[in-house]
Amino acid sequence: MTTSAIDAKLLAEMFFAGAANLEANKEWINELNVFPVPDGDTGTNMTLTIKSAVKEVSALGSTDSMKDICKAMSSGSLRGARGNSGVILSQLIRGFGKVAKTETELTIPVLADGFDRAVETAYKAVMKPKEGTILTVAKGASVKSRELADAGEENLEVFLGAVLEEAEKVLANTPELLPVLKQAGVVDSGGQGLVQVMKGAFDRFLGKEIDYSALMEKEEEKPEAEPEKEAVEKEELRFIYKMRMTVLMAKKPSSRDQKEYLEFLKSLGDRVKCAVEGDILHVKCQTNDPGLIIQRSQKFGELGEVRLLNLKEAESGSKDTGKSSRSESAEPKKPAEAEAPKVPEQPRKEVGFITVSVGDGIREIFTGLGVDYVISGGQTMNPSTDDVLKAVESVNADVVFVLPNNKNIIMAANQAASLTTDKKVVVVPTTTVPQGITAVINYMPDLDAEANKANMCEEIGAVHSAEVTYAVRDTEIDNIKIHEGDIMGIGDSGILTTGSDIEDVTFESLKKIVDEDTEIISIYYGKDVAEEAAEQFRTRAAEAFPSCDVELQYGGQPIYYYILSAE
Repeated sequence: MTTSAIDAKLLAEMFFAGAANLEANKEWINELNVFPVPDGDTGTNMTLTIKSAVKEVSALGSTDSMKDICKAMSSGSLRGARGNSGVILSQLIRGFGKVAKTETELTIPVLADGFDRAVETAYKAVMKPKEGTILTVAKGASVKSRELADAGEENLEVFLGAVLEEAEKVLANTPELLPVLKQAGVVDSGGQGLVQVMKGAFDRFLGKEIDYSALMEKEEEKPEAEPEKEAVEKEELRFIYKMRMTVLMAKKPSSRDQKEYLEFLKSLGDRVKCAVEGDILHVKCQTNDPGLIIQRSQKFGELGEVRLLNLKEAESGSKDTGKSSRSESAEPKKPAEAEAPKVPEQPRKEVGFITVSVGDGIREIFTGLGVDYVISGGQTMNPSTDDVLKAVESVNADVVFVLPNNKNIIMAANQAASLTTDKKVVVVPTTTVPQGITAVINYMPDLDAEANKANMCEEIGAVHSAEVTYAVRDTEIDNIKIHEGDIMGIGDSGILTTGSDIEDVTFESLKKIVDEDTEIISIYYGKDVAEEAAEQFRTRAAEAFPSCDVELQYGGQPIYYYILSAE
């Protein structure tokens, strides 16, 4: 018997099947990214986005409510959205849900209306829509669905099959719309992601068996685990060390100092507990940077007890061999570790700052400039809308400035701003770390939020940036042939140069971003660059550009050997 409509249960199953197919093909989609950098992540971002929605739909259990399912699909994808393609996917789901949630079943006319609303919503979410992308693929599918619905098509299998076929045709044509795709020999990665979702959903509609194991494996691995244990296991994937420390304070810090210290700890880890008891500061957290925490803590006084547990070793079954050092003046550890009074919360202030960065050195630079919250992430892992929302919630201010520092994070930040109701969120569209630093430095307390945003945007427009990394595959971009293993200098608008030597490519990249108006050159070296090599490069740059102040700072960023700026 031919299915003439899709009920709530079938919609949820088709949605799960689409997510499962995207999960199965995410690495292939990642490889379609035009730039052959080691962090091409469209497939990963779209998968994490849709899996967030799957989690919310799954939490509903067995339900026949179309409204509840559509709401879960929408809210889950909106909050879980990562990267530009992930945000656009979430907006497509949101738009479709606005139509579908009012129905008890989805017929061809309703589906056509839903596809139209999905495309309309997604295009509105993009400031400057570009054809040849996921938007074009979605629009092609929508146009075909409207054509079939208006022609009176009644066979749902024929309808869905034709819409999918049209999406594939439009996807195949994306290289003709974007020359950069044609030169690289790939179709649009975001569009391919959308097609894979549609394929999976259609397979389920046809009654095919779907393998959900990859999609659900995390939930199935520990069905009987206690909630607290689940949270710890998830966080251990992000943070290596469990840290416990006491500091014998020379004097009790002010409420402001305590608040800033607490935010510093949160920027470097999670599960943070910080309390003052008498003249002793108690600290507990999970982190990847215990050395930075120790260094900052010594500003309050002498270290007492410091204990570290390597969570990876503990997870693999080894005993607690965490290093412990105890100064002779430290007081004995109190039994049962009773919770001390918590650090008082800082009163609400007028303005706060959130930024996104990766690398312990860059985090230190931002915190030193007064940034309230540093979201760990960047090109190597785009934070989700929910990550930004949580950061905004943690900053107790009337106005919160968000600096994404990456063009693939701006849309998620804007989406977070649109979902915030209790404070004003101002997203300054910084696309690089140097732009973010410039934006913070140029904040002016005597200007209002919008005037400050305008001023910051003007200042970051004068910052020219470059990043140096390596290629993970052969390709051609901007008529530059790139081979796997080549060192690449990537500027604000594309590839600057390639070569085989890190320092030479970095120097050539620097030459291309420095102009006659440049006064300051900033060099941030990554975790894979030795300090001595970085110092030698700074000397080389200073000799080449004697009229410029050349600053060298440790960034500690992975994957990118150097980040450069000229302003």
